[in-house]
Amino acid sequence: DQPRSRGLGDVYKRQFLFLVFVLVTITYGCKKIMPSEPSEAEVLDGPIDGLTTAQLIQFNKGDADFGEVFTSATGLGPIFVANQCASCHAGDGKGTPFVQFTRFGQSDTLGNTFLNFGGPQLQHKAIPGYTPEQLPLGAPKTSLIAPAVTGLGFLDAVEDAFLLALADPFDLDGDGISGRVHYNVIPSYVALRPNSIPKNGKYICRFGKKGGAYDLLHQTSGAYNQDMGITSLFEPIDVYSGQEIDPEVGTQTIHDVVFYLKTLKAPIPRNQQDSDVIAGKNLFNDINCAKCHTPSMQTGYSPIAPLSYKEFHPYTDLLLHDMGSELNDGYTEGFALASEWKTPALWGLGLSKMSQGGQYYLMHDGRALSIEQAIQMHGGEASQSRSLYNQLIENQKNQLIKFLESL
Repeated sequence: DQPRSRGLGDVYKRQFLFLVFVLVTITYGCKKIMPSEPSEAEVLDGPIDGLTTAQLIQFNKGDADFGEVFTSATGLGPIFVANQCASCHAGDGKGTPFVQFTRFGQSDTLGNTFLNFGGPQLQHKAIPGYTPEQLPLGAPKTSLIAPAVTGLGFLDAVEDAFLLALADPFDLDGDGISGRVHYNVIPSYVALRPNSIPKNGKYICRFGKKGGAYDLLHQTSGAYNQDMGITSLFEPIDVYSGQEIDPEVGTQTIHDVVFYLKTLKAPIPRNQQDSDVIAGKNLFNDINCAKCHTPSMQTGYSPIAPLSYKEFHPYTDLLLHDMGSELNDGYTEGFALASEWKTPALWGLGLSKMSQGGQYYLMHDGRALSIEQAIQMHGGEASQSRSLYNQLIENQKNQLIKFLESL
């Protein structure tokens, strides 16, 4: 019996060694074929540097809430556009025309009088037993895709005086560009940022495609309500019934999501020493793109210390510009005219395809399928820059686009 036991032991030993060999082979093979982890500059997600442990905990809580999937049991609808924040902002990046939303009504003095017909947003989906909203006949409308949400805390912390210094509403310098701040009526629940500069009871707003939202609390509360049909302490009116109902999402959840949005890091530029990128940056300035897509901004005081008094590089002036008939959808918002759009930030542009299925969808509604197409759609105040771009030779155009994709 003893020799037989040793024989079985040898078998078990050989089986064990074979199993180790297989596991090592699989592990090594996986390392060879699995893609390497992307660098921090290749992803949009992640917190700003310098947060405390408590702030990182709140950031992660807000991150989780941003991805929460709502159902009818947790307050979704009954009519809605999406069932989670992340469905429109995949990877914190831009949305696509496949998850676009429609705006059509507001209450103001600009002739867009469809707020009482379900505006300002069309809820085109519904939970079982309910009928989705229909666009009212004759309503001026626009289709929008969600913007990327990174770096928003820096934009939020820019003081009003900085934006007013960039504005030139009457084109006093004669350069054909007349950007203006969007003075709009704001809800009572927002807290005014330090050194706010009001005008005739209105305040400078800066978030949204036409800059109609004052701050990230205003923007986020409105998104819960209009996008998902979820009421909160801040936006208690049910989009279906038009009646005030109990909050369907907690106040702390809203604050956590706002904190998450405020503390998402700014996109990190790439390949900045590449000679073509450097040449493209110079061309960007030469053809006056930087007149509206302002390269650098400065924050003022923020209660979140890492956001205070920082220079950053968003490539936007946060102002409204007349983009001409090419981008006039007939839709007004707040006190922004139909042809006016807020300059979108260009940082992170080169990473947009990651959240858009590998394909660019640019401009407010995703109608441009390339950076080249987006440039050609710039009219109005941007017409001169478009013309100068078209005068560049092919290599210069490629350098300019390479620079934009490096942001």
